[in-house]
Formats: sequence, structure tokens, C-alpha cells
Amino acid sequence: MFSYKKIIQTLLNKNISVSIAESFTGGQLIKAFTDIPGISKIFHMGLITYSNKSKNLLLNIPILTIKKNGAVNKEIAILMSNNLSKISKSDLCIATTGIAGPSGGSKKKPVGLGYISIKLHNKNYIFKKIFKGNRSKIQKDAVDFCFNKINKLI
Repeated sequence: MFSYKKIIQTLLNKNISVSIAESFTGGQLIKAFTDIPGISKIFHMGLITYSNKSKNLLLNIPILTIKKNGAVNKEIAILMSNNLSKISKSDLCIATTGIAGPSGGSKKKPVGLGYISIKLHNKNYIFKKIFKGNRSKIQKDAVDFCFNKINKLI
């Protein structure tokens, strides 16, 4: 098992700046970062863009783009990380969008579906995963998933 603290320490050692835009994980990813002393050296910003309105206002994602296919899809996740990168100028930008449940799912987009976009030094990595369990387990597992992917990328 990996350690959040070790991964964040690697980011600190490499001076990789970080910004996060969360929807699916509701602030838990930001909290995992900001729980670590000294993170202010590299942590630029954390946005919880839970509503479509906040995605539009804070991340400049067009409402028409959201209305077209909803807020839970690959395109929105990529727009979230790309636009966060433009705003924050961070080396590493992480975005999460998904359906944590217990309601809100459908056959096409079940509860637990998450899209995570990680932009590191101008290269975007997108992940689609269906997490299982209740709302808190889904969100915790999504945070673990993010850290696992960050660890592999850095």
C-alpha cells in the first residue's frame, strides 16, 4: 500500500505545484493534500466545483457542454483539469467528476462511475472507473485511486 504522505513528499521534493478541482470526491482529495504540513510550498488551489454552475463560473466550462452529455463524462473531466491548469499555472492538476450516490445513477451512468483527469506538465491522463460501495467508500476509494495514479506518474 502506498502512503499519501510519501507521495506528497515526493511532490514537495520535486517542487511539483498542485491544484485540484473536485466534484465527485467532494473535497476529500484537497483535504488529503492540505493535511500534510509544508504543503503550502506547492499547493496552489483547491476548488470544489460540485454544481454545474460552479464548473461554469470557476472553471469556464460552457453550460451547453455540460447540458449536452451531463457533468459526468470524459470531456468534462478533461476540461476541468485543462481549465484549472490555465487558471492556476500548476504543474499537476487533478479533476474528479462522477456519481457518488446513493442516488443519481442510471444504467448508462451507474452510481460509482467516476472520471479522473490528471494533467502533469501539459500531458493529460484520463481514467474512467466504477467504484463500488456506499457513498463514503466510493469517495475514499476514488481519492486512493487518484494518489495511486499520481504516484505512478511522478
